[in-house]
Amino acid sequence: MKPAMETAAEENTEQSQERKGCFECCIKCLGGVPYASLVATILCFSGVALFCGCGHVALAGTVAILEQHFSTNTSDHALLSEVIQLMQYVIYGIASFFFLYGIILLAEGFYTTSAVKELHGEFKTTACGRCISGMFVFLTYVLGVAWLGVFGFSAVPVFMLYNIWSTCEVIKSPQTNGTAGVEQICVDIRQYGIIPWNAFPGKICGSALENICNTNEFYMSYHLFIVACAGAGATVIALIHFLMILSSNWAYLKDASKMQAYQDIKAKEEQELQDIQSRSKEQLNSYT
Repeated sequence: MKPAMETAAEENTEQSQERKGCFECCIKCLGGVPYASLVATILCFSGVALFCGCGHVALAGTVAILEQHFSTNTSDHALLSEVIQLMQYVIYGIASFFFLYGIILLAEGFYTTSAVKELHGEFKTTACGRCISGMFVFLTYVLGVAWLGVFGFSAVPVFMLYNIWSTCEVIKSPQTNGTAGVEQICVDIRQYGIIPWNAFPGKICGSALENICNTNEFYMSYHLFIVACAGAGATVIALIHFLMILSSNWAYLKDASKMQAYQDIKAKEEQELQDIQSRSKEQLNSYT
C-alpha cells in the first residue's frame, strides 16, 4: 500500500512540475511580445482597411450620383471617371503594401525588443541591423507625412457631400418647406472643379436636390467617406506610434552595439592579462 501511495505522490509532483514549467514558458513567451508594435500594427491594419474598403465603395457611389444627376453627358465627366478608376486601383496597391509593411514592422519589433534578449540569450547587433532600423525610421516618417496628405485629401469629399446634405436640410426645414423659395436653393457641383463648367445640368435645385439626398447612393457615399477619413486618421496615428517605437528600438540597438564593443574590449584585455599571468608562471617555474 505504501509504495502505491509514494508512486501516486511522485506522479502528482511530476504533473505539478510540468504545469509549472508550462506556466513559466507561457509567461516568458508573453514577455517576448512587443505589445506596442502589436497595438500599432492592429491600428494600422484597421485604419488602412477602413480607408481602402469604404473609400473604394464611396468612389463608386460618387460616380453613380454624378452620372445620374449632375452630368448626364458621359464626355463631360470622362476624365473624372478615369481618375476615380485609377484611384480605386491605387487603393488595391495601398492595401497590399501596408499589409506587408505592417507585418515587417511587427517582425522588426519582435527582434529588437529587450525581451527577446532575455528569451534567447545574448545577441550581437551588426552595422547592417542598425542601418535597417534607421531605414525603417526614415521610411515610416515619409509614409506618415504622405498619409497626412491623404487624410487631408479624404476630407475634401466629406466637405462637399456635407454641403449638399446641409442644403437639403435647409430645404426640409419648416421655414422653407412648401414655399416658392425652395426652388431657388441650389447646389452647383461645378464650382468644386470636379466636372467642367459646360457640364449639363451641373446645378440641381429644390425638390430635385432633396430627392438626391434621399437616395441610397448619397446616404452610403456620405457616411462611407466619413469612415474612410477616420480610417486615414487612424493610419496616421498608427504611423506616428510606429515612428516612436522604431526610434526607441534604434536607440536600443545603438546602446547595445556600444555595450557589445565595451564587452569585446574588456574580454580582450582579460584574455591578454591571463596570457601575461600564464607566461609569468611558466618563467617562474623554469627558474625553480
